Amino acid sequence: MPLTTKQHGVLKGMIAAVIVAATGLGLGAFQYPQDWLTDGSPQARFTLAAQCLLASAFWLLLSIGILARHRFFTPEDIDGSGLTSGTAKARVLQAMLQNTLEQTALAALTYLAFAALTPAEYLGALPAAALLFWCGRALFWQGYAQGAAARSFGFALTFYSTVLLFVAALFFSFV
Repeated sequence: MPLTTKQHGVLKGMIAAVIVAATGLGLGAFQYPQDWLTDGSPQARFTLAAQCLLASAFWLLLSIGILARHRFFTPEDIDGSGLTSGTAKARVLQAMLQNTLEQTALAALTYLAFAALTPAEYLGALPAAALLFWCGRALFWQGYAQGAAARSFGFALTFYSTVLLFVAALFFSFV
């Protein structure tokens, strides 16, 4: 079955994002400034993970705030999506919030697992993942209204940087 034009666009975004995510995480893991983590103690690891999670928390906070602001100033949407069908803009903002929530939950669990399970010398991948998450969300938001191909790189950068970190944490949990 041949791919549609949209599917080709999404595939290009996904492939590019996997390459950027793998490169960014690899550089972070192997070019880690040792003064970022003075020791490999559980407290230092948790602190680093918490600092990195602020990047995803920012996007979740922003998503909630933008939708809430829209609902407050839009009479058709002020009652919320549970009581109204919502305007087109509210539905888009809700979809973006939902995706950001899902990405944030996955990142939070993964960052904590990675921080706990990975040897200290590879923990530089965590700040790299946070930066990739930040950039991915910004690009996802920027491209969302233009359709699947335009938002695919941002979505995939957010998702695959977390997936690759998850795979690494899984690997280190058995080593």
